[in-house]
Amino acid sequence: MLELAIQWKDFLNPEFYIQHGGLWLFLFIVFAETGLFAGFFLPGDSLLFVAGIYSNELAGELFDLNNDVLNLLLVCLLVFCSGTLGNMVGYWFGAASGPYLFRKDDTFFFKKKHLLTAKDFYDKHGGGAIVFARFLPIIRTFAPIIAGIVRMEKHKFTFYNIVGCIAWVFIMMFAGHYLYKFFLSQFGFDLKERLELIVLGIILVTTAPVIIKLAAGGKKN
Repeated sequence: MLELAIQWKDFLNPEFYIQHGGLWLFLFIVFAETGLFAGFFLPGDSLLFVAGIYSNELAGELFDLNNDVLNLLLVCLLVFCSGTLGNMVGYWFGAASGPYLFRKDDTFFFKKKHLLTAKDFYDKHGGGAIVFARFLPIIRTFAPIIAGIVRMEKHKFTFYNIVGCIAWVFIMMFAGHYLYKFFLSQFGFDLKERLELIVLGIILVTTAPVIIKLAAGGKKN
């Protein structure tokens, strides 16, 4: 009998998706996390950081431009398109089914508390929430849905959606790409050999505000 080599922890490891799914799975995950409410558990920031490290390999699956910077920009452009489209789908979904979502019972993939947390975040920051939410797991998934529910003007949402996605994609991917090169050239330190610790650090930093918010909401209830 063949043994299944995949373990549950692999699904939380962004490097797993890059190495086993390649460019197209990577792009789908970016779309799903920002466009499908069931995608809130998928890796986001850490996945982009790791993709920046593997940008040449990812670009080579489509069209290798034989240039380090151009390959990075090509992958960034594709991720930008996936993330922007994902948010548009989330906005449309919220506009079409908003009232239903607030009446919907919790399931494995849907937790009403996440929706309410995103709504509080949106009420506090307004349109800027669409930009800030890109860097916050869970809220990143539900913010465009909330924008659709409250009927945020489409042109206004589109503007914040584009600005937020550009900032998110370029900051995370450029950080991964150039930090990898910097540490390798200056210190001979290969970040690929310590990705688990780096990813864990990114997850802790980005999820801490959300966890604190959810914990505070739970105490109030």
